[in-house]
Amino acid sequence: MRALDLAIIGLFLVGMPLLGVWIGGKQKSGSDYFVGEGKISWWVACLSVVSAETSTLTVLSVPTVAYIATPGDGGMTYLALAIGYIAGRIVVSMVLLPRYVAGNLVTAYAFLGKRFGSGLQGTASVTFLLTRTLADGIRLFATAIPIKVVMAAYGLNVSYWTIVVGLGIAMVLYSFFGGVRAVVWVDAIQMLWYILGAVVVIWAISSRLPDGWFGKAVDANKFQIFDFSSNMLTGQYAFFTALIGGAVLSMASHGSDQLIVQRLQSTNDLRAARKALVASGFVVFLQFALFLFIGVLLWALYNGLAPTKPKPEGLGLANKDELFANFIVNDLPSGLSGFVIAGILAAALSSSLGALASSTVTDVYERVIGRELPEADRLRHGRIWTIVWAGALILCAGFFASSNKTSADPIVVQALGITGYTYGALLGAFLLGLLFKRARQADAIVAFVSTVIVMAFIILGVKFNKPDGSLIGVDFSKASGNTVALAWPWYTLCGVVITLVVGGLLSLRHGSVDPLAEPDVKEPSQV
Repeated sequence: MRALDLAIIGLFLVGMPLLGVWIGGKQKSGSDYFVGEGKISWWVACLSVVSAETSTLTVLSVPTVAYIATPGDGGMTYLALAIGYIAGRIVVSMVLLPRYVAGNLVTAYAFLGKRFGSGLQGTASVTFLLTRTLADGIRLFATAIPIKVVMAAYGLNVSYWTIVVGLGIAMVLYSFFGGVRAVVWVDAIQMLWYILGAVVVIWAISSRLPDGWFGKAVDANKFQIFDFSSNMLTGQYAFFTALIGGAVLSMASHGSDQLIVQRLQSTNDLRAARKALVASGFVVFLQFALFLFIGVLLWALYNGLAPTKPKPEGLGLANKDELFANFIVNDLPSGLSGFVIAGILAAALSSSLGALASSTVTDVYERVIGRELPEADRLRHGRIWTIVWAGALILCAGFFASSNKTSADPIVVQALGITGYTYGALLGAFLLGLLFKRARQADAIVAFVSTVIVMAFIILGVKFNKPDGSLIGVDFSKASGNTVALAWPWYTLCGVVITLVVGGLLSLRHGSVDPLAEPDVKEPSQV
């Protein structure tokens, strides 16, 4: 019967890239390849944004967050982040989005080039390229988890490396031939697929739950959303930590990350882009709630057994993030299992390759050669870099597959933690250009580099006492059982503050306003 599951998965992996190529059509220019010439509807862009930012990490790892949460953590406190995400998107839609869409810019970092100069534009773009490659390497690895579980059910011990290579090839096909239009449409279709798969899972689990499960889940705080008791500095989902940190993180990810900005630019209309951005925040909230609820249901089904402890005391899994995949493969009926796994794979094929290629060509390569490429050359270089970045993602995914056994955090937390090194510097550079009219390019670059260095120091070295949350000091050794690092939602805000303080102080050296301080951006009349 499992042959039916494999047939569904195989059909999906072949059919979805072909669908993307067909939707994308023939690319005629670099602008068409990178931003789709403004032919994307706002609701399609909205679904694409959601698919791009949550994808496989949400599908596989967010249920694990709710499952392993202790009574003190609360099972659904992760939702407080989503409330902050909505607030952050509203700010971006009013402050930064007009600079991109109405300004007809190919990438978000072109704004920095207009405001400060090509030096900061290249610096920000290279930072995005490195950070996005690492984060999406984790995403690609996450998608390999259910496939490995499926193969193991057939007695096939396929390595993660083999799986991520196959996924990378499938992902690159429609990005290479169809451009951003194919990426956005395939994202939207795939998101609807894995949401429907989640509904199927909830239906399947609900029929197997023991009597009294709901009361036990309530007693264990599995439905707690707001956490006002945890320390704000160290509690990842303490209410104000999640709300403020989530808002600033969303401002950075949706205002300074080309992966998201490219999808919004594909509408080429400010009103449509704003609708897509703000609506995506509410869709993300509902999506998080859906997968957290699945985690609670699994906790009730398995009676809270530890995922990685040997049976019968635990579930005997090699990795805690195999929890949801293990249920799908071993406990869902054949056919439904294949359908849900295909939905998880759908999340992986949400490609960042177009964003990486567009930023490489327009923000780095054209700055190096000192001229803009003709549209035909932009298209050719865009496709070359699509293949190059696909190889880089495969290498990163393989690295995380080899090293993830030693990690204590779910993969979704690891991916969000990576952004902490650079997101604050990226968002801070944008805000520096808007708030400090005297700031020049040298000020911004020094502030940017300083922020990345200081954030690495904070993330890797600053430790707090676990029982009372007091600051212990700096220690670059691994955290012990009694110490904990600063909660990751604060990383982006810390980076923004450092960038603004350093850049703002340096700008005081200049007696006059930078002539580049007022970008010529006007909002369309329909707004």
